Amino acid sequence: MPTRREVIDRIRRAIAPLYEPREAEQIARRFTFERCGITLTQYVVAPEAQADIPDLEESVRQLAAGRPVQYVLAHTEFCGMTFEVGEGVLIPRPETEELVAAAAARAVAGAAALDVGTGSGCIAVSLARLIPDARVTAVDLSPQALAVARRNAVRLGAEVRFVQADALAGLHELPDAAFDLIVSNPPYVPQSDRAAMHVNVRDYEPPEALFVPDDPLRFYRAIGRAARRLLRPDGRLWFEIYEQLADETARLLANEGFGDIAVRRDINDKPRILCCTARK
Repeated sequence: MPTRREVIDRIRRAIAPLYEPREAEQIARRFTFERCGITLTQYVVAPEAQADIPDLEESVRQLAAGRPVQYVLAHTEFCGMTFEVGEGVLIPRPETEELVAAAAARAVAGAAALDVGTGSGCIAVSLARLIPDARVTAVDLSPQALAVARRNAVRLGAEVRFVQADALAGLHELPDAAFDLIVSNPPYVPQSDRAAMHVNVRDYEPPEALFVPDDPLRFYRAIGRAARRLLRPDGRLWFEIYEQLADETARLLANEGFGDIAVRRDINDKPRILCCTARK
């Protein structure tokens, strides 16, 4: 049986052609620590302890092929909680945690919130946990994503109503003036950028949750128009946005009648979070 150190070294070597050395080390440690049920401190104290990982061979093969470590582990962390993820569900990013934190910080107790394009349910569940007495609804077009989101909500003790709906079709399944805030991380990466993306994103994560084939603002336009109907007066719309089109996205929402438009920079100093207010 290999030691913990040997497992990390083996994974790092296997994925070295795909990742920078630091990222390869992080992936190898993340997998090993989680599969062994240990912390960094426990590893430092006993790196030569045996690592009993029954699926090690298959896991190394998958990681070496570029499959994201989150899919191999079948979960990831978001806002201090563990969410189930897998093919068909976008892996939550740290930037989206910033979006959720910003939206929750400005929401009042009992707020009615809508998450458009819920995926794993990470936004909806986090809002339900962060906003006292929140009434949260989450929509997605994918039955597979909704099934994962429901399981996450149940396991994490979050009350969320899930609805299958197409954001591009107007969200007419939802009642008018029903929400105090709408939060969305819609697809925004131009299809032309796909070839330049890393294999672990390009070949494994659901393309419909990432890429837009023609107009990169199509989801912002559709959700913005629906939000005019769905938001109560002075309700807030929160978006995660494509950093290269921040100004264009702000102008689009201004043209749709939203006010108080503000763009925030993320932890990487990129314009990533947009907030605006419905004017009735």
